[in-house]
Amino acid sequence: MARDAETPRTDRSNLSRRAWITTASGVVAAGLIRTQSDAIRLSAQEAPRADPTKVPGRFVSPVGSRAPAEQPRRLLRTEALSSSSRTPLDQLMGTITPADLHFERHHGGVPDIRVEDHELLVHGMVERPMVFTMSDIMRYPRVSRIRFLECSGNGGGVYSRDRMPTEITVQQLDGLLSTSEWTGVPVSTILREVGVRPGASWILAEGSDSAVMSRSVPLEKVMDDALLAFGQNGEMIRPEQGYPLRLFLPGFEGNTSVKWLRRIEVTDAPTHTRDETSKYTDPLGDGTVRQFSLAMDAKSVITFPSYPYVLPDRGWWEIRGLAWSGRGRVARVDVSTDGGRNWVAAELQGPILPKSTVRFRHLFEWNGRDTLLMSRVTDETGYVQPTVEQLWEARGPSTSYHQNHQRAWKLARTGEVTFGLGELV
Repeated sequence: MARDAETPRTDRSNLSRRAWITTASGVVAAGLIRTQSDAIRLSAQEAPRADPTKVPGRFVSPVGSRAPAEQPRRLLRTEALSSSSRTPLDQLMGTITPADLHFERHHGGVPDIRVEDHELLVHGMVERPMVFTMSDIMRYPRVSRIRFLECSGNGGGVYSRDRMPTEITVQQLDGLLSTSEWTGVPVSTILREVGVRPGASWILAEGSDSAVMSRSVPLEKVMDDALLAFGQNGEMIRPEQGYPLRLFLPGFEGNTSVKWLRRIEVTDAPTHTRDETSKYTDPLGDGTVRQFSLAMDAKSVITFPSYPYVLPDRGWWEIRGLAWSGRGRVARVDVSTDGGRNWVAAELQGPILPKSTVRFRHLFEWNGRDTLLMSRVTDETGYVQPTVEQLWEARGPSTSYHQNHQRAWKLARTGEVTFGLGELV
């Protein structure tokens, strides 16, 4: 069943369920591969267009653009100066997130900073306090790493004992996650330049936005794999990602990767700033609070099928999703098509890099009955993604951070997919 190339693809977020269901006969009749892209393509309206072999195309341009029919969008949320945007994970391919679709999280808006004016002060427990210009920093040997970045609040508040939404998309659920190739200078290079004094064990990283975002970070992590990042996916990082310089801490919660970095102070203890005491802490349910929950635990999510998709008919479908761990590589992903009673290993798509998202897939023959689709990841440390009940037992139900429990999608006999409740069903 062919479709004219200029016909705009129906916006997935506004796609009606009736439109999905009415495409079923076309899928069967044409014998097309039953994939997410097929279902979306078949929902579009057909319209005539000129033969591209008869009409000259447009010339080159200074900056490339997406095809008119391909216009993924971030989901925005703004509360005064505190704002965020979410990556459309279910609309992306591979693991690299286009720079303009990388999620955002700001506490004081995006500052306007000129690269020639920006400086980084490194001081505290060091032998030689120094101020670095961007030209200084970019003269040092640079490295590039493909790594994910995830907000610690990703998925927070969705699972609740009192409120269980069902009509929620992958973007709404886990869209505070993106993966990029980050380029910069190892922080360890700069700290060796200034000379860290004995007894130092932490740093304070401070941004130059109006919120003056600041976080304490263990020195051990900084000396291991932290970057002074100025590049993202082959270009200078964009203003919303910290232009011209951000701290990047692979595998740590996103708020510690301070943007618009202007100051690093080497210390012998955490600084206990406003940004790490008023938020980003985990109540454990027993009257205590865990303050520094820094590493992002292993997590996975099925991106297809997911809400609001409707499977047109029974038969073979490919379940697809993403898995990641802030502690290293993904070792395996298991998928369940019966609500967690039985699990089978999914196929992982390489390359499988440390602290990077990994694509997984699994062929599933749907028999047309109600079922629950789930995934769970195991990382190279042996950590297994917990159920929501296991997470609540360990941390209590009140935290909205580090919600890495198993996600579930309920597939109804009508083909409709809604957000499921996992073992709570």
